[in-house]
Amino acid sequence: MPTVDVSPDELRRLTGHDEKDDEELKDDMFALGLEFEGETEEGDMQLEFAPDRLDRLSIEGVARSLRYQYGDDRGIYTPKPNDPDWTIAVDESVPDERPYVTGAIVRGVNLSEEALDSLIQLQEKLHATMGRKRAKGAIGIHDLTMLKGSSATEEGGNSIEYVGVESDGDRFVPLDSDAEMTPDEVLRSHPTGEKYADLVSEYDRYPAIYDDIGLFSFPPVINGRRTEVTTDSRDLFIELTGTDQWTIDKMCTIICYALDARGATIEEVEVTYDDHMLVRPDLEVTTKSVTHEQVETLLGIDFTPDEVLDLLARSGLSGEASEEEDSVVYEVEIPPYRVDVLHPVDIVDDIGRAYGFNDLSPRYPDVGTVGGQHERSQLEDAAREVLVGLGFEDLLNFHMISAEENFRRMRVEQESDVEPETDAEAGTDVVGGGTPAAIKNPYSEDYTMLRTWALPSLMMVLENNTHRSYPQDIAEIGLAAQVDESENTGVAEHRTVAGVLARHDASYEDAKARLQAIVRNFNADLETPPTEHPTFISGRAADVVIGGETVGVIGEIHPEVLVEHDLELPVAGFEFRLDALE
Repeated sequence: MPTVDVSPDELRRLTGHDEKDDEELKDDMFALGLEFEGETEEGDMQLEFAPDRLDRLSIEGVARSLRYQYGDDRGIYTPKPNDPDWTIAVDESVPDERPYVTGAIVRGVNLSEEALDSLIQLQEKLHATMGRKRAKGAIGIHDLTMLKGSSATEEGGNSIEYVGVESDGDRFVPLDSDAEMTPDEVLRSHPTGEKYADLVSEYDRYPAIYDDIGLFSFPPVINGRRTEVTTDSRDLFIELTGTDQWTIDKMCTIICYALDARGATIEEVEVTYDDHMLVRPDLEVTTKSVTHEQVETLLGIDFTPDEVLDLLARSGLSGEASEEEDSVVYEVEIPPYRVDVLHPVDIVDDIGRAYGFNDLSPRYPDVGTVGGQHERSQLEDAAREVLVGLGFEDLLNFHMISAEENFRRMRVEQESDVEPETDAEAGTDVVGGGTPAAIKNPYSEDYTMLRTWALPSLMMVLENNTHRSYPQDIAEIGLAAQVDESENTGVAEHRTVAGVLARHDASYEDAKARLQAIVRNFNADLETPPTEHPTFISGRAADVVIGGETVGVIGEIHPEVLVEHDLELPVAGFEFRLDALE
């Protein structure tokens, strides 16, 4: 989860509530879903954010949400931008891998040290989340007074150009440098260039943005020093490039709202492609419908339509109620910075937060049955009890993971169109392989898919705990999934049991002894015929066969996997399907 540093004094100023002490602010932010994680050396609060509310990745966004919560603001607010005077012309030479651009002009912003730090932090956090570490979208912020636009039309106006350039093309002075460099020299010699070189190094031509003076931005790598933003800057030019127009447009909108909260004036820009023209930033209000029945059913509270409309206004939304076939339907307007509202349930969640989840009263469900534990849960609890009895520390990890962690770092090939040379290299033929259930547009590259097995999660835990004492024996019973067209949902899910032993003398025999103890407790038959698996050492791995069915794998973790996770001692582990113990 992303964390954001927020100054409590600045937050009080932006909300207009100087009477709030730090503890009250923490409680108010917790009600919004923002968890206090600690303090910086400067006394700023560190807040952990759910990755859906990206508009709260800045102190301005947090303050906006609090003002709605306090009732100081109501309904939708959209800035009123001035007409465009600047144009971004997209040249046909722009690399096909990064074809999209957007932007905005911001005038009259007062960039104090706090405001500039907040803007830089918002830029970094958007890069890390929506921008996927700049791969999907990258932000450049420039001092407008240092730009010279060429004539956009016969009537006037200013134009800059988004083009593709040769690697040894025009020279410019990048940020944090005093020397002129070509784009290729930046990638080879500049610290920031080296960090982001992989994003563009394979391109035939590099993305670049020019004004009438010359090259001033090399996205997604680095800006030029000529247009560097300081506390003296008052007018800003914001440009974003990326692989998806919607993503960079929303990133731009979030930045514009943050600067608008500082008293700035937003000015539109025209983005001209070969076959169409866009006016940005995109401040269009969208609408979604939700029924009164959905609101009451999900929250378990009886509301009047007026109460629902009031709660929508306190959430920063606007709604109108209408009667449709003996049912009240709300047509809800959603502000452009809300990238998280995808379904009526998201609107109901906003209504519940505005009402106050802590104010909800628990009640017995109106059903004629007696509740009890599901057989699957009983089996899971029994298996967990055995694992703990064998000395394992029980974990609960995220079911979401990245393909990098799930496959590459475990030496497992993700399914592709390339024919593997051996069965061990074939992702579908090994435990943990198969086609993952992936998110089409993930907010973070750290969580892009449902994991296909649990061992990668355990290895990540070991990697994050190298500073702790050994032995470390950890286990998890959790969800795994992969695409299966034979399922109604298109995805086959199952509960999996995984455990690892990290110690100086960890061996296949140690892992097998514990596996045998687990299976024996459920009166099942275990066999472990030798096998090959890319995650494990050849000759030190075996299939887990329970009741005559192959349901998992066991062995000693391959040295390459250990090195990949910065582990300096042996690890042995196993994983198998929980339902094999039934």
